[in-house]
Amino acid sequence: MKRQSYQCGLDAAMDVIGGKWKVLILWELHCQERRFGELRRLIPGVSEKVLIQQLRELEADGIVHREIYDEVPPKVEYSLTLYGTSLYDALGPLGFWGERHMERAGLEHQLVVTRKPL
Repeated sequence: MKRQSYQCGLDAAMDVIGGKWKVLILWELHCQERRFGELRRLIPGVSEKVLIQQLRELEADGIVHREIYDEVPPKVEYSLTLYGTSLYDALGPLGFWGERHMERAGLEHQLVVTRKPL
């Protein structure tokens, strides 16, 4: 449940993106729509239950759009809304800082060439 008041804008933003998987969901949706199974494969370690929960929260916040196609078998795709794209864009500087932090701390990270950097 969302709070009714916040200390500052960062506090409000963290209420939307808080949780282990939401930023990674945004990352995976930033350049194209994805089906649930794709998201599950692209985000290692996330359980089906948690992914469903986090997608529902992002949808309720107006960040993610869920498109249901009238097909057999059923097809559902997730994409960022314009509001979600604005959030992704706002996270870009944080991603850049994170890259510098990993370098500074000597931390390893996987660079996946098929994805655009933040």
